[in-house]
Parts: sequence; structure tokens; C-alpha cells
Amino acid sequence: MLSIAHGPTGALIASKIPNPIISIPLVLVSHFLEDRVPHWDVGQGLSSQKKRKQAAFFQELFFDFPVSILVVYLFFQMGHPFDWRPWLGWFVGLLPDFIEFPYLFLNHRGFLIGKFASFHTWCHRSTPNKIRGLIPQILVLLLILFLK
Repeated sequence: MLSIAHGPTGALIASKIPNPIISIPLVLVSHFLEDRVPHWDVGQGLSSQKKRKQAAFFQELFFDFPVSILVVYLFFQMGHPFDWRPWLGWFVGLLPDFIEFPYLFLNHRGFLIGKFASFHTWCHRSTPNKIRGLIPQILVLLLILFLK
């Protein structure tokens, strides 16, 4: 899924379950469970296509990532005193993608990162159809808005 879904999901979990010993593992699990849902994202086929890597990186950096920050702010911080828990949840919700960065973009194929990337790839269920692939992500955001 896009950062726009993973980040706010982590923020929701961390804000509803204030104990990080419980919430952080749940946020990590949620990332992989969300990736199991067939979805569209810019990372499809990154390991083999250099141009797609660059396009995905720029979309992630300049659109998905900032929008995920904005969504967390609007849903969890706007009009409230600063609370670090949603931001920790946001970060951990995106952590699996951050960990995979060296594998995808720096061609670092170390044993642990390689195993992690293989597991992450196994979790992914992507669809090339943008409309059908964005619907589950929109539903996730609506559910988060309802549950917050």
C-alpha cells in the first residue's frame, strides 16, 4: 500500500493503544497485513526496472510521504496538544518500507536485508489497475477517520 495508508494506520494503532510494547508490534504486523490486500502502489516491479524505481522514489518522496504526514496531522494532531504516539506509529507503520530502501535503491543485498525484502515481497499483493487498487486504501483511510 501507499504511505498514505500505512502511516495513518500506524498512527491510529499507536494512539488507541498507548503502551508502545503492545502497539509497536501491532503496527508492524498491520503493515504486512495491509500489503496482503490486493492494492496498487508505485513500487510494483521495482527490483527489475530502473526507471520505475526512480519514478516510484520521486512519487513516494514528493507525494505519498508528505500526504501521509498531512493526513496524520489532520486526523490526530490538528486542534490537539502535541502527542508523540501517532507520530511514532506513523514512523513504525512505514518502517518496513524504509528498511527495504537499501535493497531497492542502493543495490545492497546483505543477508538480513535480502531475507527481509523477500518476506516483504511475499506479503505484497499488487494489482496494476489503479482504480481497483486504490479503493482498499481509500477504505482504510475512511475506517481510520471513523475509528479515530
